[in-house]
Amino acid sequence: MMPLTLAISGEDNIIKKIGGNAQIKKHLENLGFVTGGSVKIISEIGGNVIVNIKDSRIAISRELAQKIMI
Repeated sequence: MMPLTLAISGEDNIIKKIGGNAQIKKHLENLGFVTGGSVKIISEIGGNVIVNIKDSRIAISRELAQKIMI
């Protein structure tokens, strides 16, 4: 298992665990980041990442991306 920030751009990954407190977990869940879901990094800009999840592109901060384990 590794944080999403270490994933290779363009590669499909399966979310294995979401870290953080209850509020962060709920926020990420509302964005579509759920255990067992597929996520792909599209690009990385200044440490922040743009990901493709559930046919949507979402930009998240590096701090949030490190709480998503793949």
